[in-house]
Amino acid sequence: MKALLSVYDKTGIVEFARKLHAAGMELVSTGGTFSALKRAGLPVAQVADLTRSPEMMDGRVKTLHPAIHGGILARRDLPAHMAELKQHGIATIDLVAVNLYPFEATVSKPGVTLEDALENIDIGGPAMLRAASKNFPAVTVVTNPADYNWVAERTRNGGPSQEERRRLAAKAFQHVAAYDSLVARWLRGADAEFPAELPLSFRKVTGLRYGENPHQKAALYAEMGVRGGIVGARQLGGKELSFNNLLDAEAAWRVVSDFAEPTVCVVKHNNPCGLASHDDLAEAYRRAYEGDTVSAFGGIVGFNRTVTAQTADAMRKIFYEVIVAPEYAPEALEILQKKRDLRILAVPLVTSVGGQAPDLRRVSGGLLAQTPDEIAEDPSTWKPVTERKPTQQELAQLAFAWKTAKHVKSNAIVLVNDMALAGMGAGQPNRVTSVHLALRAAGEKAKGSVLASDAFFPFPDGLELAAQGGVTAVAQPGGSIRDAEVIAAANKAGIAMVFTGVRHFRH
Repeated sequence: MKALLSVYDKTGIVEFARKLHAAGMELVSTGGTFSALKRAGLPVAQVADLTRSPEMMDGRVKTLHPAIHGGILARRDLPAHMAELKQHGIATIDLVAVNLYPFEATVSKPGVTLEDALENIDIGGPAMLRAASKNFPAVTVVTNPADYNWVAERTRNGGPSQEERRRLAAKAFQHVAAYDSLVARWLRGADAEFPAELPLSFRKVTGLRYGENPHQKAALYAEMGVRGGIVGARQLGGKELSFNNLLDAEAAWRVVSDFAEPTVCVVKHNNPCGLASHDDLAEAYRRAYEGDTVSAFGGIVGFNRTVTAQTADAMRKIFYEVIVAPEYAPEALEILQKKRDLRILAVPLVTSVGGQAPDLRRVSGGLLAQTPDEIAEDPSTWKPVTERKPTQQELAQLAFAWKTAKHVKSNAIVLVNDMALAGMGAGQPNRVTSVHLALRAAGEKAKGSVLASDAFFPFPDGLELAAQGGVTAVAQPGGSIRDAEVIAAANKAGIAMVFTGVRHFRH
């Protein structure tokens, strides 16, 4: 019996080979793997000894040979196949251990050259994995060093069962499919936003205790070729993250990442319930918290600046599930880590191979794909449509409110006062109910506030309700067949209103 070992990641390969040899398997290898086994004193043949052909073209051609693929693919239950092997002097290969060139790591390096990238596209490795997987009834295929120990133990005791070999074959095809999808993504680049076929590649990071509800199973996956973000965060304290923690942490991080000014966001159930910008981060936190002190309890807090000791101190008395920030001052971390259950995440910026990844949503039977909701917007270009134009202070507040509304579930209504979220209505089946909820949440802070609506007002009733609550200025996309009626209602109430010309639905 023969084992063919050809791995880029040599973790555990020597010990694996030693156990296979002790189980009676002949070892065959290539390149660096052969050298590692030879240095360890193991009896190992080179692939060239089987093929009787030298490695060619700097190793590009070495295992692509009938002596290799015939030995892997021959069906042991077909006498004709076995006779052909004997006729051509080819021995069976019964175990294949392969992992692939580091294409992902290579193309993720800044300034990688085309030559380096192409040289790290593995050809022989995937071919051997596919061949061994196709013939799993007779061949054991191993791609993950985590499987070495149990596979070696099974080999010593007669070999893995057919069902175990089937599962290993599935792993191998998954490994190759993920690898190929990453290569395809890199080759097509950022220009092909919606290719005719969209292969996706994800790597499991960890299992989760459960999903949105305890009866649902769940896991966290990282997209291959994408680094950073919530999936790439370092956890600096607290309990294990849950499925819902991760969803809310992502929402908080997306919100604060959209603001250039020092900004703090409090998220509850995927919606911002508190949000504020201020040059003093501790003051920004206090204003965000005061936006909705009831909902803040048990929420997630996001920062787009390094958390200071003063900011951490301001959070001492409030229970939060998760904090996300780019970094933490040592003194701040010391304060926060005293809360043993508080999950503390340091989130790096996202980098991506092959351009920005599309926004994907599951639907039954497939996926919806879209470009991210990112567009350069200049408030100075917004169209004033009322008799009274917004003041410079109102325009600045409207810009803040408009950016906030983009992150609130539709129908989204946001009230802002003093560069802080005063109240919001989210996820309602009609806009006037969202206005009502935003006013109720804001209370007295609604007086003198500005309002942003993620889509147009279909009727004047929502705007009239806002006017009764004390709103002084409104930003909305415009485009309703009743725009004239809404503008008339704003003029009657003395409200300044601008049309942005852009909609920001978030379903």
